[in-house]
Amino acid sequence: MITNQKKLENKSNKNNFFMNLAFLHANRIIGNTGTNPAVGCVIVKNGCVISSGHTSYKGRPHAESNALKKGDKKKYISSSVYVSLEPCSHYGKTAPCSKKIAKISPKSVVYPILDYDFRSRNKCKKILQKKKIRVQVLKNHNYSKIFYKYYKNFKEKKVPFVSCKLAISKDFFTKNKKKKWITNELSRGRVHILRAAHDSILTSIRTINDDNPTLNCRIKDLEKHSPSRFILDKNLKILMNSQIVKSAHKYKTYLFYNQGSKNKIKKLKNKRIKSIYASLDKNNLFDLREILNKIQKVGYSRVFLEAGKKLTYSFIKNNLINDLHVFMSQDRLGSKGMKEVNLIKKLNLFSKKNLNKVYLDGDKFYTLKIK
Repeated sequence: MITNQKKLENKSNKNNFFMNLAFLHANRIIGNTGTNPAVGCVIVKNGCVISSGHTSYKGRPHAESNALKKGDKKKYISSSVYVSLEPCSHYGKTAPCSKKIAKISPKSVVYPILDYDFRSRNKCKKILQKKKIRVQVLKNHNYSKIFYKYYKNFKEKKVPFVSCKLAISKDFFTKNKKKKWITNELSRGRVHILRAAHDSILTSIRTINDDNPTLNCRIKDLEKHSPSRFILDKNLKILMNSQIVKSAHKYKTYLFYNQGSKNKIKKLKNKRIKSIYASLDKNNLFDLREILNKIQKVGYSRVFLEAGKKLTYSFIKNNLINDLHVFMSQDRLGSKGMKEVNLIKKLNLFSKKNLNKVYLDGDKFYTLKIK
């Protein structure tokens, strides 16, 4: 005999299973939805998924609209709709998803977290219940809070979510005197996947002029997901023959500056690079909180910090990093390594409990969720 407790457990397991499927869809588009959140939607009937969708590239159409586009609308009657975030309830460039869902007459709608947009927050339930549709909020679905931390930052704190990447040798050096790379090819490929999951990438002019990177995604089918580039260049020292300048017609590029000639700004503009003035702090350095606020105002919610030790440490010191990604090579550099501030020891990284580790063909990939 199945007890009421067992029935509740079975229902909870089923809800979590289909909600996790919705998050798998949301994960496919994270970092590529503009100012809209990445959302996944799964429609279930008689225990089977009959349709699914995620937010489109650049944010529209929404996940629910994409899921509802598929097939005869009659098949959705008495279904259960699982959405990774509370469906929107306000009129913007499109009609509210909550009203679109109401039109198909589902039996129930399940979501784990309320929208952080005040225009829609906690309003979906009322719209659906008017149509006698059961609404369930999975308040114990912890992953949703982690996943949408970037969206919360964007909407409530007015700053983007910041992920930081570090590559180190087994003996904690971050630069090799003789080689360009410290880590292996698989680790470097993972970096490109991380870039694709962010809508912007931030670095310093020192990194640009020393390494001459392009900072795009170079894995097949990911190039269109390359992030926009933001560069801290206090005195507009960027070289006009750099890869960043040469590729600015393909990838949106912004320079933060404090001093520089109008002629240089004009030249950069002709290369499709936008120069943004930013103030300096008492140490004659950029105010990093102001920089993040300006990036958010331009419309970016996820920043991937890929810079040298100085800028990276400044972000960590000012408590501006949300996730830290560390790639550790299987090799020791010894005398080939360049002496510098040991960030890893300063962070006491490997004593952290909330540290996730993945093996990448000998290299180790650590992810630490800082805040």
